[in-house]
Amino acid sequence: MTTPANGPLRVGELRPSQLLHTYGVGSVTDLPNLSTLVLGLDHWELERAKPLAEDRLLAAVRRRLGSQVTTLRTPPYLQETTDPFGDWSRVGVPVALFPRWLRCSREQCNQLSPAVSGLFELEEHFFRPENTRYVHNCFGSGRRRPTAVPARFLIACSHGHMDDFPWQYFVHRGADAPAECTLTLVERGTTGEAANVFVQCSCGNVAARSMAEAMGRRGEQELPACRGHHPHLGTFEECGEKVRTIALGATNSWFASQLRVFSLPRAEEPLAQAVREHWGSLQLLAAVPAEAAKMLLPTQACWPELEPYGVDEVWKAVAEEVAVSTGTVTDEPAEDEDFDLATPEWEAFTAPRRHELPDFTTDHEPVPHTASIWLDRVVLVHRLREVSALTGFTRIDAPEWMPQDDDPGTLAAPLTREPPTWVPCAELRGEGVFLALREERLAQWETRPDVITRERTLKAAHLRWCLARGVEPQWPGIRYVLLHTFAHTLIRQFALECGYGASGIAERIYARAGNRPMAGILLYTAAPDSEGTLGGLVSLGDRDRLGPLITQALEEARLCSSDPMCAEHDPRVHSRLHGAACHACLFAAETSCERGNHYLDRALLVETLAGDLGAFLQ
Repeated sequence: MTTPANGPLRVGELRPSQLLHTYGVGSVTDLPNLSTLVLGLDHWELERAKPLAEDRLLAAVRRRLGSQVTTLRTPPYLQETTDPFGDWSRVGVPVALFPRWLRCSREQCNQLSPAVSGLFELEEHFFRPENTRYVHNCFGSGRRRPTAVPARFLIACSHGHMDDFPWQYFVHRGADAPAECTLTLVERGTTGEAANVFVQCSCGNVAARSMAEAMGRRGEQELPACRGHHPHLGTFEECGEKVRTIALGATNSWFASQLRVFSLPRAEEPLAQAVREHWGSLQLLAAVPAEAAKMLLPTQACWPELEPYGVDEVWKAVAEEVAVSTGTVTDEPAEDEDFDLATPEWEAFTAPRRHELPDFTTDHEPVPHTASIWLDRVVLVHRLREVSALTGFTRIDAPEWMPQDDDPGTLAAPLTREPPTWVPCAELRGEGVFLALREERLAQWETRPDVITRERTLKAAHLRWCLARGVEPQWPGIRYVLLHTFAHTLIRQFALECGYGASGIAERIYARAGNRPMAGILLYTAAPDSEGTLGGLVSLGDRDRLGPLITQALEEARLCSSDPMCAEHDPRVHSRLHGAACHACLFAAETSCERGNHYLDRALLVETLAGDLGAFLQ
């Protein structure tokens, strides 16, 4: 956070992955004594933001945000030292105070006013940044002064705008407020609900007003229209939408819009793999004489990853790559080329050979006897690297989880004032288990009359859901619903055995019919640590353990504690995107499911209390 008198001030810490998934650009971060807003990329310090090489992800980002995007970068960071005033203390992600209205926490005061009014003072703590706070001088001195806490309410609209709650406008019901009046925010009762929170003015001309009047439909009528404010950018634009009152810290105040890919093998040897990953910068050395190029190698940004191999070996690998590619190789697809993130990953996981690279290590495991009729292959992924990029965000409504993640038409609030030239990203390393189903068995199942009937029901509900939200219907296919359901049943069963929580196990679904069909799932867990995870998940892919786990998971899916309501649920009644599925049987955490618990149906996987409605497994 920046203060006018003292410059940058460190106020807290966040993990790099949190800056993409929870507290990204435009989000409100709840610190112990402050509430801050992560500013746009225009304010970030690029010198300390390390570039990441992932051509497939960069191509996907460029397809969504435009060809002006040139790099992917990690958040700015400098290694912490023992000097609290060192350079590291001034490097980080910039934030600003938000909301800008504060309330005195002293019960006898409760004064509500903007931070710039001069009534509150910033108390800095260089050695303990988490203790930095605003104080009110209404009582005592020093540490006895009461903390000024952020105002509890904000306003936002579905177009991604957010603003301070219009306190003066609300309490005076749209009339002009006297310049000398002051506001107080008082809680009556112990529940803390909006009906017991009252804002009142010292002018005495208006009665105290309950915050319950700012909620719901009445709030949309009582509050002014949105003025199009992007506080993370400091800009205003035409909007005029109805605003909604949200509580500070509400989960619907920020939803990330992301793209994710796995790092895939490009060569058999680790050095050749590393050279191809950074070929965009290394190929520039091809036109330089060998001796000069060797001197320039240690100056490249990618050198820390290549240094263990030595200058001579790296240059030899660069020369070999030049001979093979003639210096024109690129993994970025052309603008008019069909773009697909899933196919390269599917081909890498289903390749007959095993891979043994630092960021992609796989091994094939025999299929369990109990599942050999319908399960084609099992691949143990001992090491994998996932890179995710933040491309925007939404408020109020989450991004619609549609089948095409790389759709350039995805609408989200911007990260910068002008079209961005880079986007923040994070890398995770972990492990997983890949399962591929037999294509002939699945294709035969798709032609069954009961499956076709069930698909008509799900598609009708899907159409109504899309029309109600004004989005173009994109039915993912009945095999996607089947594979997605199978993945959720295994996530629940794996969580009981592997030592990781269910929210820590993520999924990736590969489903496509027709030409170049795909039918598989990847269940994986990953962490920001450079060493990845501990192997508890990949061990469940062993033949002797996987068979019983699948059998038990399918048995659990047959019955839900909410049956018969869950099994007999008709998705067309309320236009749902799921059939026989609920929190008691299939729903998973937001961090686990790639589709927000949409496109799930136990009836397609096993027979339920409603009977056989097209079960793939009898």
